[in-house]
Amino acid sequence: MRTHRFCFLLLLVVSTAACRRDIPSLTLEPRASPPLRLEFLPPADAVLTETVKSSMRRDGAPGSQEAEMTTVTRFTPDQGGWLLTQRVTQARYSRDGAPVETRVDDVLTRFPLRVRLSADGTYVQVVDPEAARTALAAVAPEGQELLALERFFSPESLEARTRDEWEMRYGNLYGQGLSPGRSTYVVGSVPLGGQEVSFVLERTFTGTLLTEFGEVVVLTLRCLDAPVEKMTAEVRQMLWREEYPPLTPGVQCEGEQLLGKGRFLPVRRGLTLRATVGGETWTWTTRSALESLQAPEEER
Repeated sequence: MRTHRFCFLLLLVVSTAACRRDIPSLTLEPRASPPLRLEFLPPADAVLTETVKSSMRRDGAPGSQEAEMTTVTRFTPDQGGWLLTQRVTQARYSRDGAPVETRVDDVLTRFPLRVRLSADGTYVQVVDPEAARTALAAVAPEGQELLALERFFSPESLEARTRDEWEMRYGNLYGQGLSPGRSTYVVGSVPLGGQEVSFVLERTFTGTLLTEFGEVVVLTLRCLDAPVEKMTAEVRQMLWREEYPPLTPGVQCEGEQLLGKGRFLPVRRGLTLRATVGGETWTWTTRSALESLQAPEEER
């Protein structure tokens, strides 16, 4: 009995002493999540169908111009990278809500756009840029003046537009470590009021979201409205790599972009931009959405 009482007192003393010591807490301290690294992994086994809508209007002027098209895109492994093949299956243009027939729509639906990309999603070049001009010749009446359309669909113009569009959407995103609040930057441009409006687009990672196409990363979009000398060192370095393109002062924009987390999926993107050109203020809005993801045999 004395032994048991001694053991009990010993346990009591040890417990009391332990309570008086600074024992490390078993509660885990919160740690910052490691940066999310986006990898360029297109769905080589699927066909992507997207709708793209854009509108343009001038402040103080009635009406607006709207364009809408449906695209079907597939990615094929090619030369250590990727070959993007995109067809426009439907294109419409309207002014003040009334449909307008244009030869641009006819040409767009007559040729596939093929673009070569590197393994990490870096833009390389348009493959067979002459295809657009061949399609134009097929729809153009003989002897009609088509200089504007010929310039628009020239290999040089097609290459420049395609490169600018890809860079503005996906440039400097893949292969980067993204953490909440982390921003990446790219130079964008839009033709407004007869001039090319250029700006720095900031894309800030704000988190992830679950959609019908799986988990996506969410990026908020805005234009940087500041003189180059007042921009951050990261932005100035990006502009240095781009050989300091001339930027249009006073450009404002806001929007959001959703991209697949595990593989490349352009789930949704919206951007509204305002700029003053020649004393007039223009507003340009674009919206794109992934409508379906199908196996090639389903698409056929």
